Amino acid sequence: MVTTLLVVVVILAIAFDYINGFHDAANSIATVVSTKVLTPFQAVLWAALFNFAAYFYFTDHKVANTVAKTVIENYITLEVILAGLVAAIIWNLLTWWYGIPSSSSHTLIGGFAGAGMTHALLTGASPLDAVNMSYVVKIVSFIVLAPIIGMVISVVITLIIINICRYAKPSTAEKWFKRLQLLSSAALSFFHGGNDAQKVMGIIATALIASKVIPNFEALPTWVPIACYSAISLGTMSGGWKIVKTMGSKITKVTALEGVAAETAGAVTLGITEHFAIPVSTTHTITGSIVGVGLVKSVSAVRWGVTINLIWAWVLTIPVSATLAAIIYAGIYFFK
Repeated sequence: MVTTLLVVVVILAIAFDYINGFHDAANSIATVVSTKVLTPFQAVLWAALFNFAAYFYFTDHKVANTVAKTVIENYITLEVILAGLVAAIIWNLLTWWYGIPSSSSHTLIGGFAGAGMTHALLTGASPLDAVNMSYVVKIVSFIVLAPIIGMVISVVITLIIINICRYAKPSTAEKWFKRLQLLSSAALSFFHGGNDAQKVMGIIATALIASKVIPNFEALPTWVPIACYSAISLGTMSGGWKIVKTMGSKITKVTALEGVAAETAGAVTLGITEHFAIPVSTTHTITGSIVGVGLVKSVSAVRWGVTINLIWAWVLTIPVSATLAAIIYAGIYFFK
């Protein structure tokens, strides 16, 4: 049944998707802007185009299904989803304000799980009964694995490119890599859209099921993916310039060759994880890839102080979001 609360939840979910877009725009455009292949305005338009193009390819919605099953259905209510979304939006806006490339994916999952666990606790059940631990362990493990995979792939790609082009004229190679960066940036944006838009689709699906608007995930109406892909694309067009600066220059100085390697590695990593229905952080993935191209030059080429600060933000995202959601849900529960 369609209620006012359901409408509010869906609007907040789409708003979160929009925020996710401008929060994560840096993932797709930071290197292409820092190497001056595109202007910032051109870059966000380019990224937004390929964010939405993913709608036509990712039709099985496997990542969305994984997110929807993070919390056990018996412990999902509209209030739980509302609390999770509000917590995720708060954390996303805070990290955006301070220019910290945190994971929009993990803040959403952390908020959803934290609210669900609090609902279980307040209704006399064990908090752990509310979450599907096999899904949670898989998601949490890729906080570590995604950047490592991205880093390893980017190192391999960079070394291959360097060896292939070792006799090339530097000015000619630079010209070609700037062209290739358009393709690698497009690929990263494409997989970013396919990965991140699906997470909000999963949340909206749980809201529709909890309200008995649809019987199951397979009955998800077409307007949901269209709305989610549109929202993340519009958000990307709005940009996130503080985070662009962090990703594009503060971790390591990136050349056009390295931009191609990092973006390609990020796209490949996202493609692999999406194939296996694992919701991962595009932010973590591309950060690991950028670190990888820096390591090829030397260990000292990576600004480890900045990188360690980013890792702390990654570690804190799920517990902070879960705690915020728990407080918000408790407030709703006791004062409704």
